[in-house]
Amino acid sequence: MTATGSAELRDVYEHQYSAEGADAERYGAWRALCAEGKADHVAALAAALADRPRTLVEVGCGDGGLLEALAARRLADSLHGFDISERAVQIARGRPAIERVERFDGASLPAADGAYDLGVLSHVLEHVSDPMPLLRETARVCRAVVVEVPLEDNRSASRPAAQRGREAIGHLHRFSRADVHRLTCGAGLQVIGELADPLPLRVHRFWAGGPAARMKASGKAALRRALFTVAPAEAERAFTVHYAALLVPRP
Repeated sequence: MTATGSAELRDVYEHQYSAEGADAERYGAWRALCAEGKADHVAALAAALADRPRTLVEVGCGDGGLLEALAARRLADSLHGFDISERAVQIARGRPAIERVERFDGASLPAADGAYDLGVLSHVLEHVSDPMPLLRETARVCRAVVVEVPLEDNRSASRPAAQRGREAIGHLHRFSRADVHRLTCGAGLQVIGELADPLPLRVHRFWAGGPAARMKASGKAALRRALFTVAPAEAERAFTVHYAALLVPRP
């Protein structure tokens, strides 16, 4: 995403959000499944805040699936969203739990300083050519920010097939946990809570096309969960986990 948002990235998501028939159902089911885990992560980290957030905004909210999942958890009283995709904004506006959704240019948020108690950047920064300005802009309008990214600086994600897969969905960065910490510091923020997740079985099995593929996905999920449980640092070097952090301004 450039300062005004990447046309290529918009095209990727406009295609998904404009899909019809079986494709629309499949993409929608995938986004809804992922939203549940992401919402659990946001809720777990937000519990560390001194006060329950009254206002929450998701920057890069897509079709609003995560915001709807957060509404079901009663995480905040007022939920807003911004996205670069016009079609995604249209879909998100159809969710009654979301108070307001607007399209933005990928750089500047139409909100005042400190307008929100909590901001969410979930699986957004890996799509942005220079993530620092967007993180700073989100922190400008939010008193605290939850960031989640896939940690793809690992052996599994270095495989050519994995690299092609990342490029197809617009991933421009292979973050490590240390990369996120450096980005946080550069934006004038500090980490006050963090978690990592090797992803549940249902996520690994979603795209498996038959019994053999589902069995393979189940075995992979079990192996990754076991390694992550006993040696999380080694797990992050071996395969992709999703990492989320709660950020606040440095004193």
